[in-house]
Formats: sequence, C-alpha cells, structure tokens
Amino acid sequence: MALDESAITLDSVGPLTGVVLAGGRAERMGGRDKGLLALAGEPLVAHVIRRLQPQVVEVLIGANRNLDAYRRFGCRVIQDGERERFRGPLAGVLAAMLAAGTRYLLTAPCDSPWLPPDYAQRMRQALERQRADLAVAFFKGFWQPMFALVPVALWDDLASYLAGGEGSATRWLQRHRPVPVEFPDGSALFDNVNTPADLSRLESAWAIASCSSPEGRL
Repeated sequence: MALDESAITLDSVGPLTGVVLAGGRAERMGGRDKGLLALAGEPLVAHVIRRLQPQVVEVLIGANRNLDAYRRFGCRVIQDGERERFRGPLAGVLAAMLAAGTRYLLTAPCDSPWLPPDYAQRMRQALERQRADLAVAFFKGFWQPMFALVPVALWDDLASYLAGGEGSATRWLQRHRPVPVEFPDGSALFDNVNTPADLSRLESAWAIASCSSPEGRL
C-alpha cells in the first residue's frame, strides 16, 4: 500500500504520537527488561520519555511484560500481544498505530536516552520536504529502523506483513517510500544497550556528560 503523494504537504503531518518500544527479550542482557534497567538512578525508559514527551502530544509505551511497572511512568502502556512469539519491535509499532490518536507515529527504542530535543522536528521536516511515505533515521550508511516517523494509515499493510511471518523492520519500511534522515551526531544515539558491558559504557559516558552539563544533569 502506497500513500497518495499529494497528501504529504508542508505542515500536513500535524501533531505526533510517540511510542517508546520496550517489548524486546533482551537475551544478551540475561533476559532482564531493558527499559527498566537503571541509568543514573532512573530506568532507561524514564530518560527516553523525558526527552520524547515535549516533542509529541502523547507518549505510549509498547511493552509485553512488566506492564504495571511501565504504567508507573504515567503513559498509556500498549501491549503488543506477542509475548510468546516476540515477533520483534514491529508488533509494538502496530499496536501503537492502532492506539494513536494522531495521523503519524514517532518511534524510539527504550535504550535511547540520548534522544535529541529536535528529533521530531528533523523527522517531520524531512518527511514534508521530500513528500515521502515515512521518515527513517540514517547514520553512517545504515538505516536505523527503530527511529521512524510513520503514518498510522499503514497499519493494515503492517498487519498483513506480520501475518505473513515477516519481521524485519528495515524490509517493511523499505516497502514504502522512506526518506533517510541523517543524524551525523548519532554515535551515542544509535549505540544500543544490548549487553551489561554496553550498559556500563553508557553509564560512564552519561556521568561524563552530566558533569559537563550546566545543571549537572542531562
């Protein structure tokens, strides 16, 4: 399903719903729920919510376990219904599409505490400028599919894709007309927290950045 190109015009995107994707198995983290791991005394997901919230009209959390723990952050928690199969983050994107009250959905993974304050603006501007179907972050020659701005009107296409046994986020995004959004400053942003060593490295970088912040906190 392709969107009508004429439907994407300047300022047509409108307000955005954001979703923090927290439904992964985190196998390399020993199965611990990644979004609830602590960074500087707060769960990772709290850092992402704090940065995403000013950029959207609502933040959803896509999760499939520890739902009560995620509800404590004051956001609607959307269960993707795929706990037994863990069909990947696209199941969370689909659930958020169906729950969103806006025409576009902005996604971010739960381990992206460096999310920039102009994330939504950069994605929106690229989408409107290129009149693309959707916008996807791009860094050093690679798509970053968990950072995307997608129209909720594509929910049925995504549902069919998943029902067919597919699960690759990059392949689904490329079925449409994605515009790559360059993030030349994305080294930290796209540095996933997949292992305890990754978390330790993030904690060190965060502590250094916090010390250099005027408020002493990021």
